[in-house]
Amino acid sequence: MGDTLKIVVLVKHVPDAQFDRHLGAQGPLDRSESILSELDEYALEAALQLTDARGGDKGGNEVVALTMGGPDAANALKKALQIGASSGVHVSDEALAGSDASATSLALAAAIRSLGDVDIVLTGMASTDGETSLVPAQLAERLDLPQLTFASSLEISGSTARIQRDGDGVAETVEAGLPALISVTDQANEPRYPNFKGILAAKKKKIATLSLVDLGLEAGQVGAAGSLTAVESAQPRPARGAGTIITDEGDAGVKLVDFLAAQKLI
Repeated sequence: MGDTLKIVVLVKHVPDAQFDRHLGAQGPLDRSESILSELDEYALEAALQLTDARGGDKGGNEVVALTMGGPDAANALKKALQIGASSGVHVSDEALAGSDASATSLALAAAIRSLGDVDIVLTGMASTDGETSLVPAQLAERLDLPQLTFASSLEISGSTARIQRDGDGVAETVEAGLPALISVTDQANEPRYPNFKGILAAKKKKIATLSLVDLGLEAGQVGAAGSLTAVESAQPRPARGAGTIITDEGDAGVKLVDFLAAQKLI
């Protein structure tokens, strides 16, 4: 690896967390009101900070935003380009519908290999729809890369990546040689917003679309057929019932304790 960096950042088009989630006709979630995953913005910011420190695009660095999904998923790439990514790659094929984490990581790994030599694969800590946190580790295994996960801070020194991982009572410092896969938490940085210059510049940036044929994959390897897990059923959560009102007649404390005990909260 030289002084420049080529970083692939995974981004996902997910239902907007500001709205209530609804079941969709074509899958567990209605994705009509979707945006770039908030947690992926931290990964994108981490990539941009690393490349900005080395001269950005003009210095020969590259940040490639990569997503997988239907036609609307391209909107996540457009937002990433407006924020500062150099280019976008959209893995899109009807056969990918219904892919679980395993099938998703298979397709994404093939897409990353198609991009040639990559120094870092950067991801968020989880997606805000599935929330499995499985894809980063699976990608590292498929790409035979060391993984540094749940980073609250990240720095690159020469050909070594170093992160801090915060636990409940301790903080670990972990490092690995590049190339590597790194996932960052929402404590890693403060993501930037697209500015007017970035929005205009994004219109000139390229988004490549890759199908299963381009990736050398068969339909049976992805989607429901290639998944290790499946959603058997999904139904809306029942409406919340009325709460219990305790009237104080001198024994409210006792009634409260009895209620908490019945709910196994004490």
